[in-house]
Amino acid sequence: MSNPAPQLVQKLWNYRNILHDDGLSYGDYIEQLTFLLFLKMADEQSRPPFNKPSPIPKGKDWPALLAKDGDELEIHYRHTLEELGKRSGMLGVIFRKAQNKMQDPAKLRRLIVDLISSSTGARRWYCRTRYCSKARQGRPSGANCSSRRTCIRCYACPPAFSTRKA
Repeated sequence: MSNPAPQLVQKLWNYRNILHDDGLSYGDYIEQLTFLLFLKMADEQSRPPFNKPSPIPKGKDWPALLAKDGDELEIHYRHTLEELGKRSGMLGVIFRKAQNKMQDPAKLRRLIVDLISSSTGARRWYCRTRYCSKARQGRPSGANCSSRRTCIRCYACPPAFSTRKA
């Protein structure tokens, strides 16, 4: 299976052109994308198989953004950036003086749901080295593995066996 990263990057850059027509600069787009991807990655790290505690408070996290739409989404995103910027530690440093530069809530929603979540969150990636039945039995995963699941974050499994579980 081919690597989905180039397809995601192309989708994100195509969307950047649409936002540029609305007056959003290259730097502002990268900044907004960085904030959103940080929230998405914090959410992914808090789910299995990682199960790490999320530094993002409940209600200001990725699922809270996904649950909003329209003006409510734009207001919530703005308040999320403001609150995270007031936090202590590295989280406060990352989000200090963060502002929502995307004025159209529909385009913000599209960036969150259609581009980021559909490309990363709609499918769960698993690492065969942990979930493969042969690996659990102490045998190396590989060509004889029936699960044939791997993740883009782990390079323990050969790329030739990479498949996605929908």
